[in-house]
Amino acid sequence: MAAAAAAAFFFFAISLHAELGLGCYTSIFSFGASVADTGNFLILTGNSSLAGRLPYGETFFHHPTGRFSDGRLIIDFIAQAMGLPLVKPYLGGGGAEDFRHGANFAVAGATALDVDYFLSRGIENLSSNNSLSVQLRWFEQLLPSLCSSASDCAAFLSNVLFSVGQIGANDYNFPFFQNRSVGEIATFVPDVVSAIGSAIEILIEMGARTMVVPGSFPMGCCAVYLNIFQGEKQESYDPQTGCINWLNDFAIRHNRLLVAELQRLRRRHPEVAIMYSDVYHAAMAIYASPPRLRIRGACS
Repeated sequence: MAAAAAAAFFFFAISLHAELGLGCYTSIFSFGASVADTGNFLILTGNSSLAGRLPYGETFFHHPTGRFSDGRLIIDFIAQAMGLPLVKPYLGGGGAEDFRHGANFAVAGATALDVDYFLSRGIENLSSNNSLSVQLRWFEQLLPSLCSSASDCAAFLSNVLFSVGQIGANDYNFPFFQNRSVGEIATFVPDVVSAIGSAIEILIEMGARTMVVPGSFPMGCCAVYLNIFQGEKQESYDPQTGCINWLNDFAIRHNRLLVAELQRLRRRHPEVAIMYSDVYHAAMAIYASPPRLRIRGACS
C-alpha cells in the first residue's frame, strides 16, 4: 500500500480511536487483503513477494515485514492507539498466548468472493485463493484455543474489535486487469457486498459485538488504473485531482451498496456495533491536496 492510502488510513485510525476510546478492547482480529495484511502473503510466498524487500517497511520498521507499505497499516495504528501489541499474521503460527491480543487473517490479493466464482466466469490467475470465507475458517480453527466454552467465548469476544476489510477491491481488480468490461464487472458488486455481509453475519453468530468495515478507495485515483486507462479522453478525468471519474463512480457504487448492507445488518442485530469506515472521502481529501500533505504515490 502506498503513502496516500496509508495516510488516509491514519486519519481514520485517529477518528476510530476517539470513538472507541482507550482500554475498551483487549484483542483485534483482522480480515482483508493487502491493505490489512501484516505478513501472511509473505509467509505463503517467501522471498518471491515484493513486500519482503525494501523499500517496503523502511520508514517505521526499517526492514520488510510483509506489509504492503513503507511503514504501518491501519491495523497497526489502531492497535497502538489502544495500547495493544501489533496484530500478528495468523500464518506465522504460535500458541494461544501468541494470539491472545488478536490475529491478522488478511492476505494480499484475497477476494471477498471465492475463487470458483471467478473461474466459472473465465477469470484466472488470481494471486491468492485465501478468500474471505477461507480467512473465516482460520478464525474458527483458532477460536477454541482462546476460549473453552460458549460463555467463555462470549465474554472473550465481547472485548474484541473485528476489522472486516478492506476487502473487495481485488474482486474488481482482477477482471479489470483482464480487460473485462465495466458493465460485466458491475454485475459482481452485489455479490461482493453480499459476501462481506455474510462474513459479518457469521462473526456475529460466533459472538462478535464490535466491528469496523472499510469501504472502497477511489479506484480512479490508483496509479495502476491511471496507467491502464491512460488513453481516456480528457473529459474522463477530474480536473482537480486527475482521477478517472467513471472508476471513482464504480467505487462509489460499491460503497453505497455496502452501506445499505451494513444498515440492514444493524437493524437485524441492534446489539452489535457495526461501524463503516469511509476511506473513500479520506483518500479524496489527500488526492485533492497532495503538496500540502507531502503525499506521493497512490493506492494499490
